[in-house]
Amino acid sequence: MKVTLSLKFLTVITVALFLTNCRSAPPTAIVEQVTATPMPTATPTATHTATSTLTPTVTPTPTNTPTPTITPTPTPHPMAPFTIEGLRERDYPGGTINIRSVLTTTTTFTRYYIDYPSDDLTITGIMQIPPGDGPFPVVVLNHGYIPQSRYWSGADTWRAAEYLSAHGYLTLSSDFRTWGQSDSGDNFFRTGLLLDALNLVGSVASIPQADPNRIGMWGHSMGGGVTIKAITVDPRIKAAVLYAPVSGYDPEVIDRWGAGIRRETDERLVAAYADAVYSPTFLERTSPINYLEFVTAPVQIHIGTADTSTPPEWSANLNEALTEADREVDYFVYQGQGHAFEGESWQLFMERVTDFFDRHLGSAF
Repeated sequence: MKVTLSLKFLTVITVALFLTNCRSAPPTAIVEQVTATPMPTATPTATHTATSTLTPTVTPTPTNTPTPTITPTPTPHPMAPFTIEGLRERDYPGGTINIRSVLTTTTTFTRYYIDYPSDDLTITGIMQIPPGDGPFPVVVLNHGYIPQSRYWSGADTWRAAEYLSAHGYLTLSSDFRTWGQSDSGDNFFRTGLLLDALNLVGSVASIPQADPNRIGMWGHSMGGGVTIKAITVDPRIKAAVLYAPVSGYDPEVIDRWGAGIRRETDERLVAAYADAVYSPTFLERTSPINYLEFVTAPVQIHIGTADTSTPPEWSANLNEALTEADREVDYFVYQGQGHAFEGESWQLFMERVTDFFDRHLGSAF
């Protein structure tokens, strides 16, 4: 359910018009006198002189004009910029991708350790470029949750990156804020991760071998949640793969894993965030499943029946919602597979992913 707030403004204007019509008295008549034989003097008869009646000028009674009622403009909620509508109103320009070092070179790709700007933060990550001049289609890979103490750049995305690079795709994997060597930053409703992913999309144009008009996104678990929000916000994403994604309904995510907030967060924002997190009405505005009409990218969903981390019904519900919204969606269920696919299921999964990107981004070869 989406909540739309409306304000009605009433302006009252009273106009008083007064018209006075004054008319002057008629002119006095002139009487001619005639001389006659003198006669005895008679007692004169009194002559009555008519007096004109003047219409008095009426002074209008002043009309009191009521003071207009001024409805104050409501103060936006401090968390409003992190709603789906708020996120859609801003830009994600990214910047220049900086190569910190070359990590490895193979026959199918060269792997680089990179950084790039995301608002006022510097975010680290991994880039893999196939041999040749390109321009290559690009896939942004969003990793799932891994405790920061055990995380390393490329963790959770490296297998997909190697597979896609071997099929001619340039891949980019963000560490996200607070992970790896990235700067730390706020992550209200986990939208900090979204800002980093979309600023990475904005940075693609700085790569000579990349085609910025052919960008797909792949996300696992938490990264799948980032991808769901991304496709409701940014039409630059031309195709999206959701691999065992978290729910597209924020109350379910918060109920399972908590709201999450940094110790360094401004106290005023902590209070505002707590107010929003415990407001079911506000959380409707941060949940991408309520804004699927904005999705323009075709979507592919993959889920294992034995997944105990992200309940399979979350993927089923998202598939149903996308179908009802008349969006293009493919839905695949893998019997007996858990949160990370293995063996033949992994191979089948990546074959489907590559075919999907080939169809919607244009074949890499």
